[in-house]
Parts: sequence; structure tokens; C-alpha cells
Amino acid sequence: MRLLSLQVGRPAPLPWRGRPVVSAIAKTPVEGPVALGPEGLDGDEQADLRHHGGPDKAVCVYPAEYYPHAETLLGGPLGPAAFGENFTTAGLADDEVVVGSIYRIGTATVQVSQPRRPCFKLAARHAGRPGAGRLPVELQTAGRTGFYLRVLVRGRVSAGQAFQLLHTPAHGLTVAEVNRVMNVDRDDLDGVRRLLAARADLPARWAEALAARLGGRFDDDSARLAGPG
Repeated sequence: MRLLSLQVGRPAPLPWRGRPVVSAIAKTPVEGPVALGPEGLDGDEQADLRHHGGPDKAVCVYPAEYYPHAETLLGGPLGPAAFGENFTTAGLADDEVVVGSIYRIGTATVQVSQPRRPCFKLAARHAGRPGAGRLPVELQTAGRTGFYLRVLVRGRVSAGQAFQLLHTPAHGLTVAEVNRVMNVDRDDLDGVRRLLAARADLPARWAEALAARLGGRFDDDSARLAGPG
């Protein structure tokens, strides 16, 4: 389990369907060491603070193992941070990483908080490529979303460092499984109950939305696969 590269970015206009959308999805690799705190990496920013950033989304992670799938969809090679991720990793696949797991990377300690919800800005990032418009939905339905980290202990991180697993929750719910129940198979109430049993490792907003489903209310925004993110 290794950090292959780390990236930061600042908000800038991104063309989308004839109008500019401000986003920090275009990120630049940095070698490090880079300071990492509860709000993320030093030098990294978010344009839409309602849907991005904050303690539960301090770091966006995307596995390098998923790049070939996206390159096939998009018709060619992709450059660094093609998915707007802060960490590009090896050995941390969505179907293996358990939500709530705690890792040490560099001198920081981080915890897996939730799957990423790919938004339309990924399509905008790759506008002009074949399949770009389908990219957010394709990644979500395929269970290749990547995930977010919260920071438990501040520290400094550098590209090339290894992740050390410190704790794995007993519930065993992977990023891929949480994504499936939360965002794809939304009528799987048995799955909802399994997630609620592990609610201590989920963001409060997600737990509230899941509880509402058991009452027959689907009033959260998780069905908007290509929505605001």
C-alpha cells in the first residue's frame, strides 16, 4: 500500500457546456513533504465547500489500478491526477479498503471516511474525449469511485511513502459496498441496515439519510450520480 503521487490545486474556471464552472479539480503533483491537517493538504483548496472539503473530505484518494478502465472509456492515456485526487495510490482498492480503517502515512494518521461521489466536474475535466459525459455514472456503477480520508493526527506526507494499516473495523464494510448501498442499489434495505449498524464509521449526514430510507423516505441527494459531487 503506497502513495504513488500527491497533488494539490486551487480553484480556476473550467469550461462546461458553454459556461465556466469554478473548480479545483485540476491538480498539480508535488513531491513533499507536504503538511496535512484536518482541512486537507497545504496548498489545496476547494471551490464548492458545500460538496467538497471539510473534515470528512480532507483528502481525496483514487487508486492507480482504476486508470486503465477509465483510459479505455476515454479513448487514451490520462495524465497525473486525472480524477482530481490528492492521493494516487497503489494497493488500496475500493473493494478491499474498509470504511473506518485507520492508516499511518508519513507522520500523519488518517481514517477512511466515505466513498467519493463522482460529479459532473469529472466529465468537464475530460470534455472532448469519447465517453467523458458518462464518466461519473460509469465510475459509480462500476464501484471505482475512490474515497475520502479524514485526518486524525496532523503530519507531513510525501510521494512514495507506504501506508501502514493501524486498525480495521470489525464490520468489514468496504468502500465499494458502502457506495453500492448508498448510491446505486438504493432499495437494498438489508444493506441499509448493515450500514446503519456501522454508523459510527459513516458521516452523520449519510447515517441520517440511510435511516430515512427505512422509514420510506428517499429524500437525500445520493441518486444524483452526475450531480454536484
